[in-house]
Amino acid sequence: QVQLVESGGGLVQVGGSLRLSCAASGYTFKYYAMAWFRQAPGKEREFVAASSWSAGNTDYADSVKGRFSISRDNAKNTVYLQMNSLKPEDTAVYYCARRAAQLGAMRRSRLEYDHWGQGTQVTVSS
Repeated sequence: QVQLVESGGGLVQVGGSLRLSCAASGYTFKYYAMAWFRQAPGKEREFVAASSWSAGNTDYADSVKGRFSISRDNAKNTVYLQMNSLKPEDTAVYYCARRAAQLGAMRRSRLEYDHWGQGTQVTVSS
């Protein structure tokens, strides 16, 4: 069965950096676009970044563009989210997700993803 396990979250100060990892298993990782979403208490889950299944294309929400970087290592079945210049508004539970369509393009809608990890908490404070 498909399993996604996030790790790397924690407490960091404003302006700090953190790298999240998502280990995937149970499917052919390289054939699926992957994405990161986040959800703060009382708010809806929002798109953060996505990585295409091929060609190394990426997509970012305006709120994180220039600060976050998504990457993937298909040999390790892992997708990463490098977060720099962290702000308090980045505080949230971060989830990785798999596109529902094999060989599908990157998408920003939650409805386009069929498997989710349990999430990892990121807290940014001063």
